[in-house]
Amino acid sequence: MRLNRILLSAVLVVVALVVQVSVLARLQLPGAVPDLLLLVVLGLAFVYGHVSGALIGFGAGLLADLAPPADHAAGRYALVLCIIGYLAGLVRPENGQLKSAFVPMVAVVAAAIGSTLLYALVGALVGDTAARHVGLGSLLFTAAVYDLLLAPFVVPLIMAIARRTVNDPLADSTGGGDVAAGWLASGTGLRIGSQRGGLRVKAARSRAARAGRIKGVKRL
Repeated sequence: MRLNRILLSAVLVVVALVVQVSVLARLQLPGAVPDLLLLVVLGLAFVYGHVSGALIGFGAGLLADLAPPADHAAGRYALVLCIIGYLAGLVRPENGQLKSAFVPMVAVVAAAIGSTLLYALVGALVGDTAARHVGLGSLLFTAAVYDLLLAPFVVPLIMAIARRTVNDPLADSTGGGDVAAGWLASGTGLRIGSQRGGLRVKAARSRAARAGRIKGVKRL
């Protein structure tokens, strides 16, 4: 990973962890806690790919394992987010664009459910029974609902910020900077980047037509 990507990822992960621990964890919602850290890893993996997604996921998970008030074995969540970041990066298209909201929304639900199951599985393997009293079914349902509700406000923003550190001429020429707009406008039939280009072409043609008519009048 490049230095600018590492610095940006570190800042986003730290901010997400602070918000999750100091705000979201204290809301006392039933079931699971909204996993802002997971959504940040997903957004970065969608832009940077599976290798960077795995590295970012491992670092974010390890930081969450060590940050208070963590009550589980160190490395447990690091392994979970490493796997989630790798798999999320595989969904990333070649040009780093997600033209539809369907794929990332499905990925968010799958990541919320998968991370909860993996966390429980790793806990069972290492003998960590700290969360055994909480029903797994309730955790799966609430984790998917909370993360899905939070995702439209977090993932597009993270992707838009991460896109600024990617030097991709193909993405720039095809409007790759409007990742967030593509997420929010999907399902409405709007293609913001293509509309802008179409308006520019139409304006140029109308100016050329007017110039031709004016020249014709002057010749007469």
